[in-house]
Amino acid sequence: MGFVKEFKEFAVKGNVADMAVGIIIGAAFGKIVSSLVADVITPPLGLIMGGVDFSGLAITLKEAHGDVAAVTLSYGVFLQTVFDFLIVALAVFLVIKGINSLKRKEEEKPAEPPKPSNEEVILGEIRDLLKKGA
Repeated sequence: MGFVKEFKEFAVKGNVADMAVGIIIGAAFGKIVSSLVADVITPPLGLIMGGVDFSGLAITLKEAHGDVAAVTLSYGVFLQTVFDFLIVALAVFLVIKGINSLKRKEEEKPAEPPKPSNEEVILGEIRDLLKKGA
């Protein structure tokens, strides 16, 4: 089997297309969550904390001298990334929880009792006649 034919079979499979759509939606969702965190959630938190911007938090390990840049430990960027992750994890958790609750509701619906067969109907009629005649 040729390389091109093999690649064509791989690329045309439904799973690959589904995965591509999932990755694209996931990237777009990540941008939405990043904007939510950066533009909506972080500013009020910074205001509550006295105007502190997380991304600007850093410890200077070595001051700048001449052309040599300062060496800093930018823990604020790390905190912002952790905060972004927690928001994404919470959003995914809520979506999965919603999907699971919908699945449970579908599973909890009582199944309709099976319709009796002709034999069961006839036996029931015989039983009823015997009760009347006895």
